Amino acid sequence: MNLGLEGIRECFDGTVPAVMATCAPDGTPNVAYLSQTEYVDEEHLALSFQFFNKTRQNILANPQARLLLIHPQTAAMYRLTLRYLRTETAGPLFERMRAKLAGIASHTGMAGVFRLKGSDVYRVLAIEQVPGHPLPAPPPRRNLLAAVRAGSQRLAAAADLAGLLEAMLATLREAFDIHHAMVLLLDENGKKLFTLASGGYEHSGIGSEIPLGEGVIGVAARERTPIRIAHMTGEYAYGRAVRDALVQGGLAGRLETEIPPPGLPESRSQLAVPIAAGRHLLGVLYVESPQDLRFGYDDEDALVTLAAQLGLAIAAFREAADTASEPAAADLCPAPAGGPPVTVRHYAENDSVFFGDDYLIKGVAGAILWALLRDHADSGRTAFANRELRMDPRIRLPELSDNLEARLILLERRLVERDACVRLEKTGRGRFRLCVNRPLQLVEVPAART
Repeated sequence: MNLGLEGIRECFDGTVPAVMATCAPDGTPNVAYLSQTEYVDEEHLALSFQFFNKTRQNILANPQARLLLIHPQTAAMYRLTLRYLRTETAGPLFERMRAKLAGIASHTGMAGVFRLKGSDVYRVLAIEQVPGHPLPAPPPRRNLLAAVRAGSQRLAAAADLAGLLEAMLATLREAFDIHHAMVLLLDENGKKLFTLASGGYEHSGIGSEIPLGEGVIGVAARERTPIRIAHMTGEYAYGRAVRDALVQGGLAGRLETEIPPPGLPESRSQLAVPIAAGRHLLGVLYVESPQDLRFGYDDEDALVTLAAQLGLAIAAFREAADTASEPAAADLCPAPAGGPPVTVRHYAENDSVFFGDDYLIKGVAGAILWALLRDHADSGRTAFANRELRMDPRIRLPELSDNLEARLILLERRLVERDACVRLEKTGRGRFRLCVNRPLQLVEVPAART
């Protein structure tokens, strides 16, 4: 039987600890259990380096080892002959293993003990199956190749960025049976990710932000590598408590605003996959489940494939979004209703916008909304084009990676979600209209002097 690492990847998820045998220079053998093994490629694997123990001493003095792996479902055993190559203490491989180890540690009650010091990389010289009577392999949950095909067709049929995001979430639900997911894009400064689409949560969390390097999502983005965790771990939880907005003395108080990110109360399996186009990181596709061991290597492969197609499509829609140079005449929107006007406040310090006391949005999306509302108040204008917004100095978009189309989708969804008296409605490629159905009173709050 011709065995390869690809065919035994299920043995690497930490369900059953591996057994490692090493030998000291004087010939004394040593056998120890390993917390974690990680598939690298068809010729290499990585083992967790956690303690300065006898195994570590032996491998540095004599870089030969044997590894016994046990399949978690069939109990088939495999004996691998290894040669130590190097230890990595930073980078994608190290971060993947550190995140997974945190999940294993939490699952086994060893969170205070299991700390990764390094990822020891080995070349696999030989693989042999140990004679025995393994159980038959269970049938796969679903045909992932067929799921990828269905997803690719859906993504290819999307007509715009909003349709692309809906196609991705629908694919996860219907083809992959994944019901909790979100798509986050990298912001204009490359320091945070903002939630643009989500599915399966009580609250959408549209507009919530996660800094690079925070939680499984932030680490996957920073290192540009998939990160998959099979057991619940608080160390890599991305949810954060919402800070209360404090208003003291009318407009004199400083407002702190934060949209809570979506998420499961107890996420027992997590998978974060970077979304990229060429060398440019665009965002992260994130899925989770309340079940342990919900996502395996094959799920990771499938979602990495779809995320690659998603990244190319996002980049293509960005280029096409501003092809309309002049706004078309806007269709009629509902006339403003009677009654007292709604006070809309814009805080120049962070471009946050409030409708009454209700926080709506901040940052680039806030600057866009304020510019639209000012033009509407000054001239009654309702028709706009992406291209003119891109050049508007009030919005201060960067020349590269401006995310304008994504910010407009974010703004449109937040207005609907917060039941605001303002709507954005698409009227064509790169064009949209502003609909205002209540009188507005615009209030500009200058930034505090330092």
